[in-house]
Amino acid sequence: MADSRYTVADVMTTTVVTVTPDAGFKEIVVAMGRWRVTAVPVIEGEARVVGVVSEADLLTKEEFQGQQPGMIEQMRRLDETAKAGSSLAKDLMTSPAVTIHADATLPQAARLMAGRGVKRLPVVDNSGVLKGIVSRADLLKIFLRSDADLAAEVRGEVVDRLFALSHQHVRVQVEDGIVTLSGSVRDSDLIPIAERLAMTIEGVVDVNCTLTGP
Repeated sequence: MADSRYTVADVMTTTVVTVTPDAGFKEIVVAMGRWRVTAVPVIEGEARVVGVVSEADLLTKEEFQGQQPGMIEQMRRLDETAKAGSSLAKDLMTSPAVTIHADATLPQAARLMAGRGVKRLPVVDNSGVLKGIVSRADLLKIFLRSDADLAAEVRGEVVDRLFALSHQHVRVQVEDGIVTLSGSVRDSDLIPIAERLAMTIEGVVDVNCTLTGP
């Protein structure tokens, strides 16, 4: 019951703005502006992802514009100064790209983003071929599920299964994603388990549990 039913494939964007390794600085900026994205995967061959160029990568060039070479060397690491003097995607990009597979769960994607400090992940197959892209905003889509949908899942996946003999005495209410479990059950030891399981339902914001034992 605690397994995630939703995967990256359910929320990812399949139309992805990309550039090639030889794309120029201005071409990248124009693409980002036109499609209102903050990063673009860099692909080569059969759409294999080799890196990602983000606004942060491009701003490195702007940051050092007009600085004296000696000052640059003192202020930043060599890799940053290299980016500042580059104009092609293959030199500007962050490589290797942090990627994820379509069958990964949403919590896995969220943890990867947080751990690697990125806002989006190219979605690739086992050969590294681009299949889509998933962003932080995409991961939040799951919280748009209706209260009725959440209530039905909590009822079916948690209450009915966990309290087979007393489920009819449990009330499930959901408002703005917050689940309230109330009523009485035969086995009070299962109450904290029910609360934890309800919290694992994707789209649930919080759980208020006032269940009581016999």
